[in-house]
Amino acid sequence: MIRPTKPKTPRRPAPKKPSSNQKDPVGVYCRVRPLGVEDEECCIEVISNTTIQLHAPDGLKANRNGEFKETQYSFKKVFCIKTSQMELFQDVAKPLVDDLIHSKNGLLFTYGVTGSGKTFTMTGAPGQGGLLPRSLDMIFNSIGPYQAKRFVLKTDDKNGVEVQTQVDALLERQKRENQPTVVPKTPSRQRLDPEFADMINPEEACGADGVDEDSSYSVFVSYIEIYNNYIYDLLEEAPYDPIKPKWNGGGTPQRQPNQEFIAPQSKLLREDQNHNMYVAGCTEVEVKSTEEAFEVFWRGQKKRRIANTQLNRESSRSHSVFIIKLAQAPLDADGDNILQDKNQVSVSQLCLVDLAGSERTSRTRAEGNRLREAGNINQSLMTLRTCMEVLRENQMCGTNKMVPYRDSKVTHLFKNYFDGEGKVRMVVCVNPKADDYEETMLVMRFAEMTQEVEVARPVDRPICGLAAGRRQKNQAFKDELSRRLEERGGPVNAESTQSVMHQLLQNLPPLPASEITDPHDDVTLPRLIEALEKRHKIRQMMTQEYNRAADMLKSMLQELDSSLVSKENFIQDQRGQLGEKDKTLHSQKTEIDRLEKKSKMLEYKIEILQKTTNIYEDDKRTLQQELESREQRLQREQTEKRRMEQRMQGMVQDTKHKWEKECERRVCAKQLEMQNKLWVKDEKLKQLKAIVTESKTPSDQRPAPDKPQRPSREKDRVPAKRSASPSPVPTGTPVRAVHRRSHSAGGERWVNHKPSSNVELDTVMQPILGSNAIKVSAPSEKALAKCDKYMLTHQDVASDGEIQTKLIKGEVFKTRGGGQSVQFTDIETLRQELPTGPSRKRRSSEGNTAQGGDRMEGDWTDVETRCSMAVEMRAGSNLGPGYQHHGHQKRRKP
Repeated sequence: MIRPTKPKTPRRPAPKKPSSNQKDPVGVYCRVRPLGVEDEECCIEVISNTTIQLHAPDGLKANRNGEFKETQYSFKKVFCIKTSQMELFQDVAKPLVDDLIHSKNGLLFTYGVTGSGKTFTMTGAPGQGGLLPRSLDMIFNSIGPYQAKRFVLKTDDKNGVEVQTQVDALLERQKRENQPTVVPKTPSRQRLDPEFADMINPEEACGADGVDEDSSYSVFVSYIEIYNNYIYDLLEEAPYDPIKPKWNGGGTPQRQPNQEFIAPQSKLLREDQNHNMYVAGCTEVEVKSTEEAFEVFWRGQKKRRIANTQLNRESSRSHSVFIIKLAQAPLDADGDNILQDKNQVSVSQLCLVDLAGSERTSRTRAEGNRLREAGNINQSLMTLRTCMEVLRENQMCGTNKMVPYRDSKVTHLFKNYFDGEGKVRMVVCVNPKADDYEETMLVMRFAEMTQEVEVARPVDRPICGLAAGRRQKNQAFKDELSRRLEERGGPVNAESTQSVMHQLLQNLPPLPASEITDPHDDVTLPRLIEALEKRHKIRQMMTQEYNRAADMLKSMLQELDSSLVSKENFIQDQRGQLGEKDKTLHSQKTEIDRLEKKSKMLEYKIEILQKTTNIYEDDKRTLQQELESREQRLQREQTEKRRMEQRMQGMVQDTKHKWEKECERRVCAKQLEMQNKLWVKDEKLKQLKAIVTESKTPSDQRPAPDKPQRPSREKDRVPAKRSASPSPVPTGTPVRAVHRRSHSAGGERWVNHKPSSNVELDTVMQPILGSNAIKVSAPSEKALAKCDKYMLTHQDVASDGEIQTKLIKGEVFKTRGGGQSVQFTDIETLRQELPTGPSRKRRSSEGNTAQGGDRMEGDWTDVETRCSMAVEMRAGSNLGPGYQHHGHQKRRKP
């Protein structure tokens, strides 16, 4: 159901409150609960009564590479596992209760992880009462004799208290007695609920000092819970309706067949005329004893929402707030009745808050409603942390940021306490088991930050203008009157004043019979006159005695007035001296405030420097780590480089050894080829000598002696270089030119790096790259990645003016970085030359001349002629001795 929005009324200016320069920090205490299992790992160690130390679990250190260190946190006081509930109450809650009785507000809340013992600390157990029952017991032990009758002080709907007369209070009591009571009467000791019986031992009872005896007190309690950021009244009793379902003691509806239940309505937060926040329409019950107050609390506690989770069997799913409101009204001048002035009534309240535990859904495995509850709990606690951080920043840095109180009902309800309406104290409950280490560390950081937040000290309420000691003087007067009446035989109690007057009237002489039957009767009237005269004398004596007593009382009052005047003069003198001392104290406080501000500024600068130092240290550690990593990487690279150098040296040695063997093989082949050539020349010379001998000497004559002959020019010629051409064809076979294929022909894939402007040479040797070659004008990594071989075509002009083409070839390798590199292995030169003309040198045949235009067979034995004619001949052919040209088969020497 969506409520219609109403126009907001303009905010009234806040009333001017007496300023207080004194501030107190939020008191933060720490309590460590014992471990559930003795052998369980512990992560908390109590070092002193103000310091604890956190140890990271071993598993967490392994996961974080051992970066977690032991951290220490300081508190106002640390309570170990052996601390009793009474010791905790004496240090934490007793000062707040004492302030409550002296008209000052207080806020006490417990904070911690789920299962850390917050509810036990606040409520306790039978025989071990917590902070709440002990606070109630101390209040009633202090104000017990001075309590006002029920309904004399009555709360209104605007967070105030009204004063009723005795008659109105009596009528109210009679009206409530005739109706079904919401709050039961004060139970006796024999009929206490066993769930909260014997919470406090009689030996541990305590009371406050300096209670104002000239006032009457009334205690009002209310109990609310904040569930899913909504406020619900735990003391609200719905009227009985046979149609609508009822609610049982556990806070759940009793469903009836085919009927829906109505959920309890949430309450709204409002602001009173003093700009204090309160819950509108919340039930406030007046209680007169500890047992009655705790019974009201226990009835509301049964309605509180709890659930079973993985971490806690009875986990609180809401924030509970138990509010104790103490109304103090001064007595009138006579000291008998309460002063009928509403403005003279002072109201103070103490809020005891049991916050729900923060939890991680990954650990509780919450689903559905439990997940939604956990989200709202964590959100409200996060808002509380944010408010504390903003308050701390405003106080330390002098800023004026808006504190987000309205983001959560918890912070909005307690806004006035943080603005200076009372003391604030927090009990941090921690569980030392290792599973809660990370969440406990967050709680510790929040507690450490909260201690730096300061709250203005509340100002004492103004003293009533009536004389002090009115109740005691009135009681002394009643006791003295009773004593004197007792001495005179009258009643002892002052309440029986009417019976005293009745007895005095009975002591007077009785009146005789006044009936006159005879007109001549002279006895009756004189007897009546005599009795009346006696009565008159007795009344005169009583009047004189009364006047004497009145005079004595007046003299006593005058003496008291004179002593009072003298005491007032003495008080004035003391006030004058006190004023001078106040001035001195004010000057000293001003100096202290100046020094404190200076100290805070220096602390703030120190903190900034510390943060800067931490940042520099972090940067230094980061740079050191980076330097170490780079040094390690450099060492690895150097090691890799040395390994590569060793590998390359090995490869160089292997290659050198291989080429040495290849050179030896080639030298042997060259020697064998030269021997073959020499043998061929010898054969040719022998044949030539035989021919010459046969032509000059007849067959029947003996040969003439040898003449000196001209040496053959074949010896002077340099043998031609070895070629890759095939072996010469036999004599008489048609000669067919066979072109040698380039080394680029093969199964590999080539990158043909050829410029766009290239002159094609029609040389015998032409490279055959195949159809799968990639032609590029500029080399690219993409082309090199697809191929195994690389060829660069380069053209230039030779020394004789002809164009020559160089084919620079290489192999493609992959590098370590994922790129490509080329290692050049061969260079081929293509050059186009014109064929040379026939040689004009003299033939070696001596004495034989050609006749006519015929040629002899010896003409074909010239090497130049054979090269020009492109004829290759073998030795022993019919054309004459031949010469094996380039690439001839190797012949062994016979």
